Amino acid sequence: MKIRIAVCLLLLLTLLARSSVAFAQGAAQPQNSTQVATTDTQEKNLQEYIDLLRSDVRQQKSQIVGAVMLLDVDQATKFWPIYAEYDAELTKLNNQRVANIREYATNYDHMTDAEADGMIQKAMSYRKQRAELLAKYYGRVKDALGAFEAARFVQIEDQLLMIIDLQISSSLPIVEQGS
Repeated sequence: MKIRIAVCLLLLLTLLARSSVAFAQGAAQPQNSTQVATTDTQEKNLQEYIDLLRSDVRQQKSQIVGAVMLLDVDQATKFWPIYAEYDAELTKLNNQRVANIREYATNYDHMTDAEADGMIQKAMSYRKQRAELLAKYYGRVKDALGAFEAARFVQIEDQLLMIIDLQISSSLPIVEQGS
């Protein structure tokens, strides 16, 4: 059990290091009003960083989930297809978050009250939808494997999502007074 915990911590630290570097390089670079608008090359680079972050996070998350779930072969056969569906739905939901972060990165230093409110409303909607998605897949895992394994899935996934949220939030500048 101690070896599993060590492996999970190592994978988690790797995830954090890679995600913070990729996100810091690509997401919300501070801009001032005199900077030139984002070029096509910058937009392409941002998208490549986002794609890299997503692929790395998915791989690392899957490894951590697999290491901590402690599933036997029969359980794994039932669990991983459900997890793949969950991950696909989460990715679609995360597209909304990425769009909101992009909008924020472009406008954080000159937002109106209405723009600030709109972005926060979108962020809260995203969190609500993500919680509902996790609850939906808790039910699916519970039906397939039982409440104990489903609870373990939610606990692991929730912890990983909180870490990712912290990494993203700590990389974003605080909104400035609008113009």
